[in-house]
Amino acid sequence: MRAAVPLNLLPEMIKALGWQVLAPLRVWMRRNWFYRRLLRGPLADHIAFHPQDFQPRRLEDADALLRGRFRFAGDSVEVPDGRSVFDMPAPSLAWAEALHDFSWLASLSSAGGEAARRLAVDLIEQWIKRHGRYSEPAWSPHVMGRRLITIFCHSRPVISNSDMMWRSRLFVSLREQARMLERICAEAPDGMPRLDAAAALALSGICMDDSPARLASGLERLEIEIERQILPDGGHAGRSPEDLLQAYHLLTMVMDALMAADLEPPHGLRNARDRMAPMLRFFRHGDGALALFQGGQEGNPRMIANLLSRDEVRGQPFGHARHSGYQRLAAGRNQILIDCGRVPEGVFANRSHAGFLGLEMSSGTHRLVVNCGDSGKNQRGWDAALRVTAAHSTLTLADKSSAQILPPGLARDLLGPRLTGGPQRPLTRRSETALGWTVEASHDAYVPELGLRHERKVTLSPQGQMVTGADRILPVTTRGSALIFALRFHIHPDVRISQLEGGGILLKLSNGEGWRFRAGGGELTVEESVYLGGDTVRRTEQLVVTGQVRDTPVETAWVFEQIVV
Repeated sequence: MRAAVPLNLLPEMIKALGWQVLAPLRVWMRRNWFYRRLLRGPLADHIAFHPQDFQPRRLEDADALLRGRFRFAGDSVEVPDGRSVFDMPAPSLAWAEALHDFSWLASLSSAGGEAARRLAVDLIEQWIKRHGRYSEPAWSPHVMGRRLITIFCHSRPVISNSDMMWRSRLFVSLREQARMLERICAEAPDGMPRLDAAAALALSGICMDDSPARLASGLERLEIEIERQILPDGGHAGRSPEDLLQAYHLLTMVMDALMAADLEPPHGLRNARDRMAPMLRFFRHGDGALALFQGGQEGNPRMIANLLSRDEVRGQPFGHARHSGYQRLAAGRNQILIDCGRVPEGVFANRSHAGFLGLEMSSGTHRLVVNCGDSGKNQRGWDAALRVTAAHSTLTLADKSSAQILPPGLARDLLGPRLTGGPQRPLTRRSETALGWTVEASHDAYVPELGLRHERKVTLSPQGQMVTGADRILPVTTRGSALIFALRFHIHPDVRISQLEGGGILLKLSNGEGWRFRAGGGELTVEESVYLGGDTVRRTEQLVVTGQVRDTPVETAWVFEQIVV
C-alpha cells in the first residue's frame, strides 16, 4: 500500500503546482520587448576580477568535450559534426541545467590549448544565439547564477584572445543576465541553489564593475541566505558535510572578491565563514576528505585543504555540534563521528539520508567504518538504495528504514524525493571517564510503527586504540511477535576482512595495521556492501549482527580493538 502524503506538505505542493502552471506566462512576459528594455544599463567591457575556483577538474572531461561527448549528471550526449549541443534533446533536467550553467567551460579552461579555447568560444556563441532571451531552465536564477560564476572564474582564456564583436555580444548578454538575476534571485529553488544565486549576484557587482547597487543587493540577498542556511555551530541546514563545503567555497569567492576591490565584507558574511571552517574540520577524516553523512560525498582533500588554508582564525573542531546534530570523538590518531540529529526541514530533506545514529571511524589516514555514501551527480540509479537506514553503520528493525522517501506520484513530482518521518526527539549526551570519552544517544523513529526505541553508547579509549559500544532496543509498547534487528558496520573497501580462529573478525588496513572486531548479543556474519564516496561504485563488505526483539530490552555489545598482526 502506498504511503499517504503528510498533510503538512500540502501548502508547499500547492505553491509548487502554481509555479509550474504559471511557467508559460512567466516565460512570455520576460521574453517580450518591453521587459527586455528593463535589462539595459551600463555595459562592462572586461571582467574586473576572476575568482579562484578551488574545484578540481579532470583532463578526461575536456577530452570528451573535444570529441563531441557531453557528459553531465550521469548522462552522456554525443553531438554529431555540424550540430550544436544546444539543439540536442536533453536526457534529463539535471543534464540540461549542467549544460546551461557552463560547467564545460571550467573543464576546457583548465585543459588549455587552442582547440579547447576555440570550442569554448563556439559554445558560448551558440548559447547566445539560441538562448539570448529568457527561457527555462537556461535563465532559471540558480542556473544563471552558476553560469555567471563559471564565466567570472574561467573566461580569461576565451576573452583575452577574442575579437571585439564577439566580446561585445558576450558583455551585452552578461549585462542582461546580471540585471535579470537581480530581479529574480529570490525565485531560485530553496537551499543551495538559492545560495548559488545570491553569491553570483554579489560577485556580478564586483567582477563586472558596473553596478555598486547590484553589489549591495547581492550582499543583502547573501546575508539573508546565510542567516537561513548556516547554523550557529557553522554547519549547513541540510546537515550535509558536502553542502557545507560548497557553501564555504561560495563565501570564500565572495570574500576574495570584496578584498580585491578593497571593500569591507559584511559582518554576517565574515562571521559565518569563521564559524564554518571549524565545522569543516569537524567532518574531516584523517585522509583529509569528508565523512559521508546526509547526502554528501568525500570531496577532494586538496580542495578542502586549500580552502581551509585561507581561514585566518584557525578555529578547531569541537566535540558536540549541537545545532548540526553530530558528535565527534577523537583520541590518538583515531576519530569517530556519529549522526545524532533528525531530518532537516523542508527542501533541505530532499537529499537527506535515514542514517540516524550511524557512525564512521578512521584510524590515522585510513577509513575503517563508513556509511555507503551518496549517488552524487553521476550514479543516480543508486539514490534510493543509499538513502535507507541499511546503507549506514547503524541498526535497522524489521528491515525497515527509519525514515521514508516520498513515493512516486504528484507530491514527489512537485517537491522532489523528500525524506519524511524520522526521529521526533533525538537525545544525546557525552561524558568523560577513566575509560575515555563516551557518547550516549537515542532516537524514536521506530516508535510510531514498531513501538521500539534505539539507544547507542560509544566509548573511545584515551589512546584511541579501542572502541567499545552497545546498541539497545527498548520496547515502549507491548508487542505480540518477535522482530528481526540488524546491526551493521560497513567497512571501507581498502580494508581486508578475514575470520579469526579464536572468534571475531580481523580488519587489516592497507598500511598493515590490524583491528579485531567482536560482538555479543546476536549472530555475526559478513555480507556484501557498496561504497560511493566518489563518482564510482566500489564493492566492499559489512559486518552484520542479527537477532530478535519482542517485549523486553535487547542489547548488543561490540568492540573494535587495535591489535598487532
